[in-house]
Amino acid sequence: MAGHSKWANIQHRKGRQDKLRSKLFSKLAKEITVAAKMGDPDPEKNPRLRLAVKEAKAKSCPKDVIDRAIKKSQGGDAENYEEIRYEGYGPNGIALVVEAMTDNRNRTASNVRSYFTKSGGDLGQTGSVSFMFDRVGEIVYPLSAGDADTVMLAAIEAGADDVETDEEGHWIYCADTALNEVSTALEATLGESETAKLIWKPQAPTEISDAETAQKLMKLIDALEDDDDVQNVTGNFDLTEEVAAQL
Repeated sequence: MAGHSKWANIQHRKGRQDKLRSKLFSKLAKEITVAAKMGDPDPEKNPRLRLAVKEAKAKSCPKDVIDRAIKKSQGGDAENYEEIRYEGYGPNGIALVVEAMTDNRNRTASNVRSYFTKSGGDLGQTGSVSFMFDRVGEIVYPLSAGDADTVMLAAIEAGADDVETDEEGHWIYCADTALNEVSTALEATLGESETAKLIWKPQAPTEISDAETAQKLMKLIDALEDDDDVQNVTGNFDLTEEVAAQL
């Protein structure tokens, strides 16, 4: 199978989320509140909430933060968040998909647009770059879950579409609508996964071998991720090992 995205590996190694722990917990809690408000507050009866809680636990989010987020969804004072996707081009024409949850669409749109503009990029219309990505479920297991063949067999039997194994783990992909079902089936054979979530998977990533372009791109992604309304940022690119080492 093809090697996993170098960008995902860079994110993993840099551990940038650890430096922004409180901000990260806040974003995870927001997803939990929205998921619980949209369905049943019991994770076992609400697939989206189950996955949101699983992701929060994988990021070491405290149990009291998770419980508080679920409880908040049942109160009358819970904010009404709107889910919005922004699409655009960063430095060197790199495609980016930005997922946000906001209680003020105008504020978020203005902020996201300014980040793109300051980086020399361009915020486009919905659909302007998402066709370069596939919306899929991603389930991640550590190498200790088994060898590549064992994981591949388990994934196929669970209904997954693809598996990629590299030095950092096993990356299992499935249809976006089958994530909860496949994740649950895999737990029965491989145990609990590290994460299970919906992602935008680049179809044909652009390789970046220029350090200056990479630094500008990272600066834009950092600015977007630092925004309280932005939940996820996905880019259609890979970094060469040489450039990654300089970041």
